[in-house]
Amino acid sequence: MAEYEACILGLKMAIDMNVYELLIIRDSDLLIHHVKGEWAVKNSKIIPYVQYVQNLCKRFCKIEFIHTPRIQNELADDIATIASIIKHPYTDYIDPLDIELKKHLVHC
Repeated sequence: MAEYEACILGLKMAIDMNVYELLIIRDSDLLIHHVKGEWAVKNSKIIPYVQYVQNLCKRFCKIEFIHTPRIQNELADDIATIASIIKHPYTDYIDPLDIELKKHLVHC
């Protein structure tokens, strides 16, 4: 879920900055294939996240997801570490994603 929330926050920031074309490079193969619709989502808790990301993706003229293996993602890990210790000036504008799970499936 943390991977999806990070992706959602990044997409929202790009939308707020009026970005029209976006290249997303992630080390989560699962997230990328879920969002592209290439793999079925088996965990019911993840379905709302995938749908939310897919809806946000519609706001871009062009968006592409690329997978990079974790072993080749050392720079991203370093940047994430630095980002986690710096207060971002736009944090007041980032709303947390609140997902409520119902006891019954949507189609019931």
